[in-house]
Amino acid sequence: MQLITNLPTSFIKPPILSPKALKPSFSLSNSRKSNSDRFALSQTLQSETLKILEWPSVCKQLSSFTSTTMGSSVVQNVEIPIGQTWEESQKLLDQTAAAAAMMDSWTLDFSGIEDVSGIVDSAVSGQLLTILELCAMRGTLRAAKRLCEKLEQLAASGDCSERYLPLLEILKDCNFQVELEHKIQFCIDCNLLIILDRASEDLEIIRSERKRNMGNLDSLLKEVSSRIFQAGAIDRPLITKRRSRMCVGVRASHRSLLPDGVVLDVSSSGATYFMEPKEAVELNNMEVRLSNSEKAEEIAILSLLTSEIAESEIEIKYLLDRILEVDLAFARAGYAQWMNGVCPIVTAGDCEAISSEADYALSVDIDGIQHPLLLELSLRKSSDPLESYSGNAIQLGDGNGKMISGSLSGVSTFPVPIDIKIEGGKRVVVISGPNTGGKTASMKTLGLASLMSKAGMFLPAKNSPRLPWFNLILADIGDHQSLEQNLSTFSGHITRICNILEAASKESLVLIDEIGSGTDPSEGVALSTSILQYLKDRVNLAVVTTHYADLSLLKEKDSQFENAAMEFSPETLQPTYQILWGSTGDSNALSIAESIGFDLNIIQQAQQWVERLKPENQQERKGVLYQSLVQERNKLEAQARRAASLHAEIMDLYHEIKNEAEDLDRRETALRARETQRVQQDLKTAKSQLETVLQEFENQLRTTSADQFNSLIRKSESEIASVVAAHCPHDVLSVSETDTKSYTPKIGEQIFVKGLGGKLVTVVEAPEDDENILVQHGKIKVRLKKSNIRSIASSKRNATTRSVRSKQQGRRSTELQGHPEVEKDEVVSYGPLVQTSKNSVDLRGMRVEEASYHLDMAISASGPYSVLFVVHGMGTGAVKERALEILNNHPRVAKFAQESPLNYGCTVAYIK
Repeated sequence: MQLITNLPTSFIKPPILSPKALKPSFSLSNSRKSNSDRFALSQTLQSETLKILEWPSVCKQLSSFTSTTMGSSVVQNVEIPIGQTWEESQKLLDQTAAAAAMMDSWTLDFSGIEDVSGIVDSAVSGQLLTILELCAMRGTLRAAKRLCEKLEQLAASGDCSERYLPLLEILKDCNFQVELEHKIQFCIDCNLLIILDRASEDLEIIRSERKRNMGNLDSLLKEVSSRIFQAGAIDRPLITKRRSRMCVGVRASHRSLLPDGVVLDVSSSGATYFMEPKEAVELNNMEVRLSNSEKAEEIAILSLLTSEIAESEIEIKYLLDRILEVDLAFARAGYAQWMNGVCPIVTAGDCEAISSEADYALSVDIDGIQHPLLLELSLRKSSDPLESYSGNAIQLGDGNGKMISGSLSGVSTFPVPIDIKIEGGKRVVVISGPNTGGKTASMKTLGLASLMSKAGMFLPAKNSPRLPWFNLILADIGDHQSLEQNLSTFSGHITRICNILEAASKESLVLIDEIGSGTDPSEGVALSTSILQYLKDRVNLAVVTTHYADLSLLKEKDSQFENAAMEFSPETLQPTYQILWGSTGDSNALSIAESIGFDLNIIQQAQQWVERLKPENQQERKGVLYQSLVQERNKLEAQARRAASLHAEIMDLYHEIKNEAEDLDRRETALRARETQRVQQDLKTAKSQLETVLQEFENQLRTTSADQFNSLIRKSESEIASVVAAHCPHDVLSVSETDTKSYTPKIGEQIFVKGLGGKLVTVVEAPEDDENILVQHGKIKVRLKKSNIRSIASSKRNATTRSVRSKQQGRRSTELQGHPEVEKDEVVSYGPLVQTSKNSVDLRGMRVEEASYHLDMAISASGPYSVLFVVHGMGTGAVKERALEILNNHPRVAKFAQESPLNYGCTVAYIK
């Protein structure tokens, strides 16, 4: 949807042709392209330059200051107006200045203004507008009128009419459609979103008749429903609507109460019929007719208002465009205040005209300008040190992959402000200097400043920045490789320069980064010199960066050339990011390498090469360089073949090891399954035997006296020990860790290695000493310490020993819990086994949750080495079960004795 429909044609970006239609030419032929092709090429290059200079990111910053959805959409879509003539750019700057002056004392209210251009388009296409859309139209027209009145009121106050004149001229010829707004207000209540009775006489009559008819129908149905209720044919009087007709509810068994009634619907269960009484048929028919008439009349009213909006399409869209223009002016003013920007002076004409004036000897005179994207980082950090930048990444490099977004030691301002001073009459500026010195960023800043001034935006600079107005800003910055178009870095670079030369004019600004790079240095210098000589006579200004020292010599032969260098501190060996106009910069590569710590012999040898590589020795150098490159190519090819062979061997070994590991995993899984099945069977047999012993023990316990109790215990222990011995080897407990320490494997023997997931390795070499041994797993050989290996038999015996000990400890713990009296000779002495109110907790009659809480509190409150009587009673056993679970898991309970024949319903807990 195009929002700026009625701006001057020069404010609207022309369509961009497809890349196929703009396939560049590699030669500058004498036969120039047609005007239409040249115009399309220039617009394509201009669009690409906007992306290179990160114009969308600047627009994203500006969008934060818009007040309407129209303004936000236009700015975020990078569709803000950019002056196509000097007069248009100056008009935009005047609007920004007027808005900034007004914002110092007043603020305008843009609330209520919506983008209703879509509503207008719907009306023009014949679609019937809804009540909500009509209310949006009325609100926008009303808010626009209020905005204009407020603007006129502010302009009339004091002696500021001339100052605010650029803003008043925007809305001067607008038609605010006051009559249309009043019609919508008269017909529609926008609070309730309904059409009012007064909208038409017919609608008022229809609604009045419908109201009277509905009153009669309601009275009739209430009477019938009450009669049905009194007859017991329904639980309560029921009046409802079915099939757009009013009816009553009646049980299916009593439908005879409404003779000649019409059944409109039946409930899902079939128990209730919804019937229309005979007396209500005519009234319902009248209701249907009146309802249809009302809807038809409402549609007629909406249609009338829709046609009114369609007829006012041009005026409404023109009004929206003017409001958008005001919104953008205030957005630019707010953006300027946010970054403390100043209004630039944009001069018309070329550099020669400017240089003829004594007062303005500089064609570009900008003091202390900062890149707005880097400036955003600084402003965010200064306003909130904890707030991090969450927007798009800012790629401001110097053309060599280095960023300059960090602050320098000793530099208090970030980003570093730079001065741009170019004398009038200078057509080509050659900037040289070291990598990471800021050449590319400075060039981008100049291009962005030219774009911002064309779009009516203030610049983040000092004093009064002055620069020419450029009709086109064309940039070649970055790598233009293209696999699809079969372009190398140099081919892409030179192709874009060719297109720039074709599209540039006497009012254009051309920015080229690392001109002539990516090819033989001597040919690169020759081609770059020819290109700069060509640009000198055909553009307003060209700024290029280079590492070729020969290009800096052009100034000596032609006054239209100028040199500039990025300052480099020899003390700190760091760039200062300041531009030295009229100077020639060095790359300082050897100084930087020496400061890093390179060997002095390397530095001296490099210095000798520098002497030999000077321009007068280039022919000799070409042969040496070619031979060196051939040798290097042969060396790299041999290394590549060797690397491919090694890679193939490694991959074969990898796949072999991988297959063997997968096979080992499958074998391990099968062995584990068989071992688990065997252990489960042994466990089941042992458990059955132990349960038999325990059952016999419990049966004999009931008839055993106190004197025979110890004998019964010893008998049971003997039987349990025999069960354990039957399922364990006799020599299990005799194995100790000392066996593994004295163990020395033999060649060919398989052993376990710690940390290898239970996998086996093979001994391939006898131990050379007492500590190390060489083993092999698959094709991998490794030397290990003896402390990291275990024999197969020892590992099995240790595992069995741990299992037996665990079983014995578990059995012993179970016996002690059931009969604490067998440990009367223990060293720990608990309190007397005498129950009192202080050492008892009564859980009887409580729910499980409540009992759990009281028991936990009682255990926590008990003193060390004391006893606690837990009275849980018999009951359903739920409280008892929960109490035993808590006692078994509580860290303070050392043991507990369950209820005995002498103490049913009570468990004694021994507290640590």
